[in-house]
Amino acid sequence: MLSIDPGHGDARAETRAVTNDCVFDGVRIERGGNVILDDISFSLPKGSVTAVLGPSGAGKSTLLHALTGELRPTRGSIEILQKPIPKSTRALMGMRRCIGVLLQGNGLLSDLTVGENIALPLRVHTQLKDVVIRRVVELKLNAVGLRSAIDVYPRELSGGMARRVALARALALDPPLMLYDEPLTGLDPIAIGVIVSLIGRLNKTLGITSVVITHHIHESLSIADNVLVIANRGIAFHGTPDQLKASTDPLLQQFLRGEPDGPIPFDAKRQAVLAGA
Repeated sequence: MLSIDPGHGDARAETRAVTNDCVFDGVRIERGGNVILDDISFSLPKGSVTAVLGPSGAGKSTLLHALTGELRPTRGSIEILQKPIPKSTRALMGMRRCIGVLLQGNGLLSDLTVGENIALPLRVHTQLKDVVIRRVVELKLNAVGLRSAIDVYPRELSGGMARRVALARALALDPPLMLYDEPLTGLDPIAIGVIVSLIGRLNKTLGITSVVITHHIHESLSIADNVLVIANRGIAFHGTPDQLKASTDPLLQQFLRGEPDGPIPFDAKRQAVLAGA
């Protein structure tokens, strides 16, 4: 879209509207009568990588479940890919086809080969012929550097390789939105570096929007455009990695340094009391 400054004759400035793939507006989410997240508002731009950080039990996984429509807010609204999360089961399943999820435990089926695991969502959700499915599987495996592993079983893979296979399966339907649930947990430093590099490279190459829920602060910040820090039932920080590192907020400093004492209490009951204060 072009805008013309009337005070400068033919001078023109190009402006681009930012498209947000995830928008939370005043969201409150409860579980079992307990408020987990309260008055959450933020937006994540299309094509960005957002790292979601915070102490254990703060609500990071709850946020992920809200993004997939598994948990409904008791207040506020959520939009995913420029649309409100649908209420009907059929429409919700249609929305979820546009979301790839990399599970912490990989979720690979041990009785299926690597290729069959990746082909599964294609067989369930498309009418593609076998020869086309095979080609798509090869392309996805090639993207994560494991094309030669197409006919082996998950039990024959290392932890890092299995995580890459799970990533290839999550990308099988070419989702515009990717959710990563602790993608670096349980991996050795080299495997962590490989997965982090893959997430960043695939995000840029495919132009997708990624949300990475993680405890690995420094690794995730290396590829993140935005950072959300969740603590005490709300958003303690939302900004860039550089802004997070420069913050003097005691809560953020405690979390970044891994200090046991500070605004984030070790005792869960005390944390709940402080959050309600």
